[in-house]
Amino acid sequence: MEPNANPGEGVAGLSVDHEQVIDLALSADRAVIWSFGFADDVLTWRPGLDRLLALPGAPDAEIRARLAELVEPLMLAARTAPVWHDLELEQPYETPAGDSRWIRFRARTFDGGLFGIATDVTDRHEDRRELADLADRYRLLVELSPDGIVVHQYGVLTYANPAAVRFVGAITTSELIGRPITDFVDPPSVPSMLRRIAGLSEPGATSEPAEAVLTRLDGERITVESVSVRTTWEGKPAFQVIMRDVSAQKAAEAALRYQAALVQHVSDALIATDARGRVTSWNPAAENIYGWRAADALGQEVGRLVGAPLDPADVLAHGGVAQTTHRAADGSALAVRVSAAEMDDGYVLVCADETARRRAERQFSTVVAALDEGVLVIGPNGRVMSANPAAEHILGATEAELMATPPDNWPLYDEDGRRLDPSEYPSAQLRRGGEPQQGRVMRAKRADGRIVWLSVSCRAMNPEDMASSAFVLSFSDITERKAIGERLAHDATHDPLTGLANRTLVLQRLNAALHEEGYGATAVLFIDLDKFKVINDSLGHTIGDRVLQIAGERLRHAVRAGDVVGRLGGDEFVVIAFGVHDESGVRALTNHIRDAVTTPISVDGRRLHVDASIGIVLTGPGDQREADELLRDADVAMYHAKTLGRGRYEFFDVELRMRMQRRLRLEQDLRDAVRHGRLWAAYQPVVDLRTDEMVAVEGLLRWTHPVHGPISPAEFIPLAEESDLINLLGSHMLRETTREVASRRARGAKVGLKINLSTRQLDDPALVLAVEEALAVTGLPADALCLEITESALMRDSTVTSKTLAALRELGVCLAIDDFGTGYSSLAQLQRLTLDTLKIDRSFITGLGESGDAEVIVTSIIAMAHAVHLTVVAEGVENAKQLEILKRLGCDQAQGYYLGRPLPAAELWS
Repeated sequence: MEPNANPGEGVAGLSVDHEQVIDLALSADRAVIWSFGFADDVLTWRPGLDRLLALPGAPDAEIRARLAELVEPLMLAARTAPVWHDLELEQPYETPAGDSRWIRFRARTFDGGLFGIATDVTDRHEDRRELADLADRYRLLVELSPDGIVVHQYGVLTYANPAAVRFVGAITTSELIGRPITDFVDPPSVPSMLRRIAGLSEPGATSEPAEAVLTRLDGERITVESVSVRTTWEGKPAFQVIMRDVSAQKAAEAALRYQAALVQHVSDALIATDARGRVTSWNPAAENIYGWRAADALGQEVGRLVGAPLDPADVLAHGGVAQTTHRAADGSALAVRVSAAEMDDGYVLVCADETARRRAERQFSTVVAALDEGVLVIGPNGRVMSANPAAEHILGATEAELMATPPDNWPLYDEDGRRLDPSEYPSAQLRRGGEPQQGRVMRAKRADGRIVWLSVSCRAMNPEDMASSAFVLSFSDITERKAIGERLAHDATHDPLTGLANRTLVLQRLNAALHEEGYGATAVLFIDLDKFKVINDSLGHTIGDRVLQIAGERLRHAVRAGDVVGRLGGDEFVVIAFGVHDESGVRALTNHIRDAVTTPISVDGRRLHVDASIGIVLTGPGDQREADELLRDADVAMYHAKTLGRGRYEFFDVELRMRMQRRLRLEQDLRDAVRHGRLWAAYQPVVDLRTDEMVAVEGLLRWTHPVHGPISPAEFIPLAEESDLINLLGSHMLRETTREVASRRARGAKVGLKINLSTRQLDDPALVLAVEEALAVTGLPADALCLEITESALMRDSTVTSKTLAALRELGVCLAIDDFGTGYSSLAQLQRLTLDTLKIDRSFITGLGESGDAEVIVTSIIAMAHAVHLTVVAEGVENAKQLEILKRLGCDQAQGYYLGRPLPAAELWS
């Protein structure tokens, strides 16, 4: 074939189906057609390849050499590939001018050769590289930012940059990730933080900068300025918080305010002068003492203003302090103590009016009497010399009673309740050590016997002569604050809904038992309430919370004194039973707990039934597991109990651990299987019972493991359901099966496609777009695709599910209810859901021909479905008798091993 030959012609006498040419052409943009013949090993192409290879006008030999080098892998693969097999390859290419390009080759084999299309995809590769560069630059900006940056989702931290880790005094991000953000926010700052993020309703919305107080891991608090931004994290709503440490700035501002306030509010006159003694600053106290306004004093000689000679240099020369007499503007005499200090360009004078000090001393008793803080003056002999009214009120005794009573009659206790010896009293310790006592927390016993908590400070009135000095003992009543602190400490280790121990306290108690010398056997019971989610979703969180409270209370009363009952979150509880003797004792305790939990619960007139799945771990001396590992193993055992049918209990053992390890390995291998193409689709025929013809196929996902061989869907589908893999597998299955069925329909096969959707897929916002894209890319008509949803998924009262089903209906695809009869569907619900097909669960089909009840049930289902114009499909048909009965009952379609096993596409349509 010459380069300009008709593209519909073949190589070496072979012809190419025009539909194959069109199929390839529709999949390419700005493409050049090429071909390769096996018989003569000749490469041919259509016009435009020289421009694609940046060889305009080049000889055919040069173009052929370049093309052969690029498509060599495809030519080699084509020789062993089946007919009409699709091949695809992207190759880097350097033009004669030195430019880099990427060329995509898509080809299809046919009898005698290979036919393909070449497309320049350089722009797409450039876009990917630029996007990667942009992401890397953003990551560096975030990682190297001096500001702390975190992302939290549903209140839980999912990301923290190095600056944020340093802010809270952590070493690694693992100390932050997974913890509630409120763990690191000072409680008073939490309400304002929640209000700010509540107002961020749209992606990209940003809060105004606001101050907040963070609590570091070491308990220290720092002040930050934070900005919250509504964003997304792994496709779900989240908040990004940018924090700047303003602690130093706040401290500096506070210091400046303090200094300014000191100058403005001290009772001493603060006067600044230049080197010649002219006033440059005159504070309000100077105005009050000397009677000169600052506006009149500035610029005048300081001696004229104070009514006496005043040379700052002379004061400094004589020690910096001088006692002298000044006169105010009205001529009144003032006894003043002058202190002088030199500045860069002058002096600062502190003029203390001793008359004001004496007046202040006279007022001291009035001030002390008005204080809310108790004040006692303790003499050198340890007896009370005076007491203010607040002290009388706090200690419950009059001043006379306090003064007349020896110190031993007023006992003090430390925080642990130990009575202090008088030698440990604050005044005695101050006398010995010489350092003021500040904020010591202790307890005192009042005259009426009541205990009060005090925050006590003690200072010497004459520190220079500690032996003979009296002491001022001041104290505040912190009884209420202490009670609040104890409540906060309780709240930090207890579940707020049930009052049970939370995960932190459970682990503390379990760790304490494990490390206690000679501790006995311990049982850890991990309890999960079955069907609680149904109650919570259908009746609301208020009733759900009440059920959790009642269940927690029942657990508390079902265990022995000294055992620990905790709630880990949601409907998960834990019981730690200490000192168990054998497995039979644990079984008896477990049955007792289940009996208590499963007793019907009455809430708001409703009688509710719950059950429990329980996992049990036994441990004793010599067990090397830590508390969190025991809890994890109990959780594994609980999950195993739930998978075996719920409402039961299972003990953890090594075999179970091995099974779980296999489960974890399979989950990772399943992730790799998607990337490495080890998943494939099998197709099971769906037969029309009126014509006995195959009218559809159900696509079923299969996995061939490189080590273990075929893995049952019953094993790997639940793995995908419980992880984030089900959406990935679903998208892969959708692409593969729609492409295959569209291809078969193009060859004349009149079949539709049925695919199962999981509950997790219905919650995926990208599902509708994925279906729409698959139909558009493959050309499969929307009405040829039927999406099957389990009955339990359809019956959920989920807004997301309803919107997703409505959007799928708008695309024109058919919807089927799968496994019908295993849930709670009704005729009214079937009408509301606007379905197309109803599949009868195989459990009913199995009984046909063996049980009259089974035939009655199937008859009723068919009648109900036909009443709302649904096509009825029976699944699990295993023998001719079942098929005969279904035809007689008017069932529309059927599938099962009797009608055809799931097969690869090549075998089904062979």
